Amino acid sequence: IIPGWHSDPSCVFVPELDNTTFCTTSSFMMFPGNPIYASRDLIHWELASNALSRVAQLPTIRTATNVLDTPGAPQLGGMFANTLRYHSGKFYLISTWANADAGLPSFVLNTATDPYNDDSWTDLLYVETPVAQKGFTIDPDIFFDDDGKVIVAGSGSPIIACYLDLATGKTSEPWPLWNGTGGSSPEGPHIYKRDGYYYLLIAEGGTQIGHAATVARSKSLNGTWESSPHNPLVSNKNTAQYFQTVGHADLFQDADKNWWGVALTTRGGPVLYNESIFPMGRETALYPVSWPKNGWPVADQVRGQMSGPLPSTQPAKSLPGIGPVVGKAEKVDFKSGSSIPNDWLFYRAPFDDRSFQISPKGHPNTLQIVSSRANLTSDASFNASLEGVNAVFRRQEHTFFNYTVHLQPCFGQNVGDELGVSNFLNQFQHVDVGIVYLQVNGALQAHFRFRANSIRAPMPREIITPVPKAWLQDTIRVRISPDSESQYSFYVASAGRLEDERLLASYSTALLSGDGAGTGGLFGVYATTNGGGKSFNGYISKWRYTPVAQ
Repeated sequence: IIPGWHSDPSCVFVPELDNTTFCTTSSFMMFPGNPIYASRDLIHWELASNALSRVAQLPTIRTATNVLDTPGAPQLGGMFANTLRYHSGKFYLISTWANADAGLPSFVLNTATDPYNDDSWTDLLYVETPVAQKGFTIDPDIFFDDDGKVIVAGSGSPIIACYLDLATGKTSEPWPLWNGTGGSSPEGPHIYKRDGYYYLLIAEGGTQIGHAATVARSKSLNGTWESSPHNPLVSNKNTAQYFQTVGHADLFQDADKNWWGVALTTRGGPVLYNESIFPMGRETALYPVSWPKNGWPVADQVRGQMSGPLPSTQPAKSLPGIGPVVGKAEKVDFKSGSSIPNDWLFYRAPFDDRSFQISPKGHPNTLQIVSSRANLTSDASFNASLEGVNAVFRRQEHTFFNYTVHLQPCFGQNVGDELGVSNFLNQFQHVDVGIVYLQVNGALQAHFRFRANSIRAPMPREIITPVPKAWLQDTIRVRISPDSESQYSFYVASAGRLEDERLLASYSTALLSGDGAGTGGLFGVYATTNGGGKSFNGYISKWRYTPVAQ
């Protein structure tokens, strides 16, 4: 229902706001973060707001280091595994914040009364994070009990819980809840109360092909937990289903009193999964749930085609949010007075707000990007406290698509100056085509350069070829399109003669897949001096994303 990289979903239904359901997903090191999506029909989703949209809310979002920020290790830093709840007229969002510079992961909480307004989301309250047996805990849940007490739960063997003081962020000593059914990595807890029981929903098996969601219940949060006879609630492990890794779930009830669940999943089936072919990353799936009085929740398993009692509420023509409908075509022409779309993402917050300007003087209908010293991979001298990486992206939301953008090629001042297009997952996994200036016979000349960086698959050879001189008189269109689920291609063309488009390079999407990466496939643009000292201004235009299928 929310295609593209939207992992670890958590949703809440709010009848007071026109019977609208709101969901949040993980954002890791990307900014703006903690997106909030809204829907009235559970099919069409719009970006309502970003709960993390101001650097002042979390200054370290500009300088944070990934928890495992070394080649060969997955990207685990940033903001992830949120829980979204609504209580007494206010939204509560609690999340994991992992920053290697700060040590162990911590819990952070902010609130809003208007989910359609970025500015309504408060600054972050650091929660005194409980410690599980393994030394840390992640994936916080927040639960409001009938007696007014607020409980926070977190991952662990067993899952742990503690009381929270919302005014101070202080927590009580944690106590154990449930170990799960024996799967690895018990995490992603959510507590519900129904018919005199506390129900605990957790994820097990790790967020890989053995992923599952399981349920237990108890008459008391301090009591004995009984495992559901229907476990796992959802899982596609040991199946040949197209959707794999189903787990990290949440439950909610709609206006018609029907129960629903959401869970993360990856598409492609077990064959492609085992070949590490899932470049879109983890997405959000919806499934119907039956939950009889005094009974256990039972879910329909996630399949390619599903049916269920969708809400009778008709969707409004437009919800009052800040962003577009998810999964639609995108056309951005950078008109004067416009802003960068709210669903676009930066890798960390921009270090300098002047790094990106729309339609600057002398360059109408363009996005100006001031080059960063570091490129998308960075180097040993990169210091996130002193510099940023100037790039901006959008999510891939379809298996088959066309992504195109125009680059103005005449910008080079020094060797290494580069303006380009990237299929990006993280700093260790990205595939780029840039216009880069190299020295040939003592003179700077523009070249196309294709190169990849990956820790998941053998890297293709670098390709460098001169930009035809005639192409320097116009913008150059770069296109990314899939040949199949497992191979994408870069094409280049002079804007004046698109019919003469050339295939520059093809690459395996295994380069952009892999367990633990956190994020999913992104497309975007970057400007870098590749270590040079003098910055330049790069200009891009005619940004297009066109869905083709699925």
